[in-house]
Amino acid sequence: MTAIAQTWRKVTRKGQSTEAFAAPVEATVETTTIETPAVEIAPNDPLVAFLQSAGEAVEVDKLELESPGVTALREAGVALVVPLISGGELVGTLNLGPRLSDQQYSTDDKRLLDGLAAQAAPALQVAELVRKQAAEARSRERIEQELKVATLIQQNFLPRVLPDLPGWEVAAYYQPAREVGGDFYDLFELPDGQVAVIIGDVTDKGVPAAMVMAAARSLLRASGQRVVSPGEVLERVNDLLCPDIPEKMFVTCLYLVVDPSTGHVRYANAGHNLPYARTADGSMELRAKGMPLGLLPGMKYDEHEAMMSPGDGLLLYSDGVTEAHGAEREMFGTPRLVDHVADPASGDLIDGLLTQLQRFTGDDWEQEDDITLVTLTRTLGSGVQNGRVTELDVQFTLPSETGNEREAMQRVLDAIAPLGLEERRVERLGTAVSEAAMNAIEHGNQGRAEIPVEIEVVTAGGELVVRIRDVGEGPQATEVESPDIEAKLAGLQKPRGWGLFLIKNMVDEIRVIDADGRHTVELVLQLEGGDGDGSDGA
Repeated sequence: MTAIAQTWRKVTRKGQSTEAFAAPVEATVETTTIETPAVEIAPNDPLVAFLQSAGEAVEVDKLELESPGVTALREAGVALVVPLISGGELVGTLNLGPRLSDQQYSTDDKRLLDGLAAQAAPALQVAELVRKQAAEARSRERIEQELKVATLIQQNFLPRVLPDLPGWEVAAYYQPAREVGGDFYDLFELPDGQVAVIIGDVTDKGVPAAMVMAAARSLLRASGQRVVSPGEVLERVNDLLCPDIPEKMFVTCLYLVVDPSTGHVRYANAGHNLPYARTADGSMELRAKGMPLGLLPGMKYDEHEAMMSPGDGLLLYSDGVTEAHGAEREMFGTPRLVDHVADPASGDLIDGLLTQLQRFTGDDWEQEDDITLVTLTRTLGSGVQNGRVTELDVQFTLPSETGNEREAMQRVLDAIAPLGLEERRVERLGTAVSEAAMNAIEHGNQGRAEIPVEIEVVTAGGELVVRIRDVGEGPQATEVESPDIEAKLAGLQKPRGWGLFLIKNMVDEIRVIDADGRHTVELVLQLEGGDGDGSDGA
């Protein structure tokens, strides 16, 4: 009843009438125009039904309805109400006050007003339709403009180019259900040579979702450059989002840190769909728990690790896949996705999955939600025979900070895992790497974090060689010496030599090289025939 409320904005009182009808009734009714408050009548007021059924001018003082509308008309000084009816629908009223002559409205007056109402009602209805169409056109234009802005925001914040990772295949697929979706993904390199991989989903759509997506993506990138731990990154971003995120909005997000050289993966999850890896044994679920971002401050996020061997593939996805409905309204579901990941014969992780989804939903499917897929596959290169790695060439650096020797050990062990060495030999090599890295941090680089320790893991000529390099500014030992307490007390034996003696007993061979301003310790294991007990005949 909006039209009715608008027609009641000009009300006629004693000696006054509406300006719009002053001319036609000039011969019969003396008029004076005045602006008065609108008479508001609710759509369910009995007066509305009465006027619609009456279809002619009605004297207000003769109405016996229990109606708030009648009371309001009387208080406004309205004496005569002429309903405006078009197509059987009440579209407005003409409200007139008493005549200046104090005489009652005659039958001729009412007949004239009814005739005017019959002509005015269709015109008023057309004018109202035109007004609504104009308002809808402006609204559509505004929405289209907002969608253009949101689309521009989203396009600018999705990766234009995926990173080129030697030994890996990286792929992504994104299809919004509307012009602008809530999904996003990102891949970017971290300072230590690792790569961050992100997939997320913002509740809601349009400009607000695009703005939240842009903010979340920027915060994740900035935090990832400062903090290596995926769990800590999500904690920081959650606390930063909570104060400003719009009401009833939140962000699900999966954050992974991948070491391309070793296949080591660390990950944390803020309420997003669990990723799955295709391995030689089938599928592997990467499970981690955590609340979506932006709901509650102070949240903690589980952090877990996984290892990707050559040939393994990792699939990250949004719920637009699993919640897609077929012709019988059955959901595609997680089990079908897991079966696809587990079966290499089902095809490429992305293309094969999209093919299965198309078969399931049919040609007439109307996409209900955004679909986002990101895959990382560690390729089977020339250093792999019968599924087993035979060649390695892994390089990374670490800041010279106490404690990073443990990080060095873990990353080396991750790198050599595909070689399939005996557990005892792996453990002894880990101890040797930790000791050599600690020497490089504390002695060679004097504990200066800005000077990195360089570590290289290679296989060549039947040997596994781990090179640990520093700048060589501290006391150096170029030969492996047996510990001698008296020589140590006499200052004839350097402390570093003792560490080399320990290391020598953990590997098949140790080499110490000083060249080009660098001090390098090479730890050697024979891939065939070595026993790692440090014996001279190894």
